[in-house]
Amino acid sequence: MLELRHRGSCPGPGEAVSPPPREGEAAGGDHETESTSDKETDIDDRYGDLDSRTDSDIPEIPPSSDRTPEILKKALSGLSSRWKNWWIRGILTLTMISLFFLIIYMGSFMLMLLVLGIQVKCFHEIITIGYRVYHSYDLPWFRTLSWYFLLCVNYFFYGETVADYFATFVQREEQLQFLIRYHRFISFALYLADRISLLSQAGLEFLDSTYPSASDSLVAGITGFCMFVLSLVKKHYRLQFYMFAWTHVTLLITVTQSHLVIQNLFEGMIWFLVPISSVICNDITAYLFGFFFGRTPLIKLSPKKTWEGFIGGFFSTVVFGFIAAYVLSKYQYFVCPVEYRSDVNSFVTECEPSELFQLHTYSLPPFLKAVLRQERVSLYPFQIHSIALSTFASLIGPFGGFFASGFKRAFKIKDFANTIPGHGGIMDRFDCQYLMATFVHVYITSFIRGPNPSKVLQQLLVLQPEQQLNIYKTLKTHLIEKGILQPALKV
Repeated sequence: MLELRHRGSCPGPGEAVSPPPREGEAAGGDHETESTSDKETDIDDRYGDLDSRTDSDIPEIPPSSDRTPEILKKALSGLSSRWKNWWIRGILTLTMISLFFLIIYMGSFMLMLLVLGIQVKCFHEIITIGYRVYHSYDLPWFRTLSWYFLLCVNYFFYGETVADYFATFVQREEQLQFLIRYHRFISFALYLADRISLLSQAGLEFLDSTYPSASDSLVAGITGFCMFVLSLVKKHYRLQFYMFAWTHVTLLITVTQSHLVIQNLFEGMIWFLVPISSVICNDITAYLFGFFFGRTPLIKLSPKKTWEGFIGGFFSTVVFGFIAAYVLSKYQYFVCPVEYRSDVNSFVTECEPSELFQLHTYSLPPFLKAVLRQERVSLYPFQIHSIALSTFASLIGPFGGFFASGFKRAFKIKDFANTIPGHGGIMDRFDCQYLMATFVHVYITSFIRGPNPSKVLQQLLVLQPEQQLNIYKTLKTHLIEKGILQPALKV
């Protein structure tokens, strides 16, 4: 609670609290000064001073309501709370895995929509926590601006994806050519808006009377960053900047990471499925090992996490990732890069599998020869990469969950939301996935992928015909010198 204290005396009921006199002003001031102070005091009283609260003033958010279906409550009513929670988590986990398999069967586009939906829900859960914890009910335009920034950042990232992977489709649509060519400028303009925010109301009225359409277009540009500046209210400055930073960190966590997930998906569904399923496997097996064998606490941030669960989850995840990589590497549907075919107007996954997904024979190290009693083994190279992915998912990935636990403890909440009974919110299930997405993207760009042919083609297609012809001649000469093309015979 905010208390206004003055040295020597406290204001009585209904008595205005006058601000201290400015430097160079008399303490009494004139009538105009008193009138101004009264107006400022009325505004301060109207909005309240939320900025002066300390961490101890952060209220504890009321616990979420139980959303467990009644049929499950009745079926498990005779069990202890520990086993009841175990069965609820197990049943809901199997349900979510089954739905995930269904979406995989429906294809890459549905997986992209799933990732986008999860991103929006995670953003909503984190923003709602900030809204409740900081009591941002009086902040003007806070929620509107938060969702507007989400729209802008998604427009930027997914516009980049369209430019990279749909170059041939973009070239057929004149409007898309304009949007792609000036994509980054449009994104920047949407975020910062234009200088119309500096105009006064009188200037806008002048524009309205002189150039109505120009005024409308300029007013439409007052968005994003400028809207935030214009929405600043006295006595809320610090709180508004708290929430501005909260929104942008949330965007960094959710939008950029989900964009990387989709980038990984375009490399081939296997780069999407193996990392995600490894994190899921680690989460499940660590929970099971900890539930049945856990005795030694792992970290204070998560008292229920144990070393037994952590170690058991690690070995289980590495074995699972190795087997999953072997099974998925056999099918083009999972290993081929996702491409958009304009002739059939859909995403396709047809290709000649790369070297990563063709069987190779490897000589075993001496200690494995003695264990397996054979000298050579046939593996897909991707299986070796899967060991690195699974190791990260089981050793480093859980720290995303520990980070989320620390965040929840800081704001005195048990879960991000109560979307999934027994599991909490969507963010509670995907806190480790976002960290994993970044690692997979860095791993692909560092060790797997070379230059992107689609991006090179997209840049070539926007050049002038003379420039394209010069590049064609240079490339032709280079290929002839390397012996890939035969020189034309002179007649």
